[in-house]
Amino acid sequence: MKRVLYFFYYLKELDSKKFKSFMAYARKASGRSTLSLYLELFRDSVKYNISILEYFQFHFYEISPEEKAKWAGTGYMYEYQLLMNPKESRNLLSDKALFLKDYGKFVNHAFAGIEELKLKPELAKDLIEGKSDKVVLKSVDGQCGRGIQIIPVKGLNPSTLVSKLEASGNDLAEEFVQQHEDLNRLSPSGLNTLRIVTQINKEGGVDVIAARLRITVNNSVDNLAAGNLAAEVDLESGKVNGPAVYSDITKEDTATHPVTGVAISGFEVPLFKDSIEMVTEAALLYPQNRSIGWDVAITSNGPELIEGNHDWCKLLWQLPVKKGLKPVLEAYRTNRK
Repeated sequence: MKRVLYFFYYLKELDSKKFKSFMAYARKASGRSTLSLYLELFRDSVKYNISILEYFQFHFYEISPEEKAKWAGTGYMYEYQLLMNPKESRNLLSDKALFLKDYGKFVNHAFAGIEELKLKPELAKDLIEGKSDKVVLKSVDGQCGRGIQIIPVKGLNPSTLVSKLEASGNDLAEEFVQQHEDLNRLSPSGLNTLRIVTQINKEGGVDVIAARLRITVNNSVDNLAAGNLAAEVDLESGKVNGPAVYSDITKEDTATHPVTGVAISGFEVPLFKDSIEMVTEAALLYPQNRSIGWDVAITSNGPELIEGNHDWCKLLWQLPVKKGLKPVLEAYRTNRK
């Protein structure tokens, strides 16, 4: 019954334009009727605990029941992440301002909330006169890059910075992080972050279960949902394994960046081992949150944290490797302390 309720939630939140596009693509790729796909979609959503769009993104219209059972969808991830990151402790991650302060050891850029900026204009002055020529405006509880604005500091003063924040509907200002030259060569349109997922194991140690490079495509944010690319990074070599993927199933995978032409497949992520060491240390700082997706910016001076996500993305995790990874999480779910 709970999964039927989930289905109606997915229906309520459905992007109808994307649904129509995905349905047309699946109908052509599979040679099946619309009615057949509709019926299977509902059945699979309830049976495998996935959202409506995930039916298409996981290619359920053309894979076996055995393969379907391995994919972790929205419903499963909600329940898993609630188990691993309880509501009473996940605020450390969901509140971006709180996160930047509590994990300040791993943060090297300036930031301030709107109320702080109003009370202490010198904080705004630090942001405006800092190392970067841009400032990032975001919401402390924003998701998937929605609402983020990146504006030049030229012409700003403490008063106008606050006004810009209020006008944008945001409440947190951060210094724009200048990425490593190798990542800038790959894609200069935005900050390309490394998503590393850590899991506290039953012994209290940290397992790194995934690394993915998020690559901007003519975009100031690097989220998959904004139309960008993602690629698997090998945990041993720090190199990208294979081509990058979109979350839009109508777009083809690519081994080179569509704008810069730089090779994605084989790309070596700079300072990768340093990034792994940093998130491993960060994961133990507040171990009550056991499963975290870290967004890591890599600069010429080393890696630093941008965010930690208690509800890290199942698409970013699974789509680049083209297989369901639910068994990885099931091992932690059944072997908890």
